Amino acid sequence: MKITLNGELLDLTSHALLEILKEYGAIAPYAVAVNGVFIPKSQHNGFVINEGDSIELLSPIQGG
Repeated sequence: MKITLNGELLDLTSHALLEILKEYGAIAPYAVAVNGVFIPKSQHNGFVINEGDSIELLSPIQGG
């Protein structure tokens, strides 16, 4: 299955969002959007990714 994660084209076997994030090396805290729609953390475990989906993984930054 081909998806885009943070602008990078990936070919993955898993359709589970949480598995994909773990495989990508995501470290909490982070926010996730799939096809431009924010996915709450409470839905990450059961969320299914489909062929061609685009995932944006955002980590908070500190500043002032």
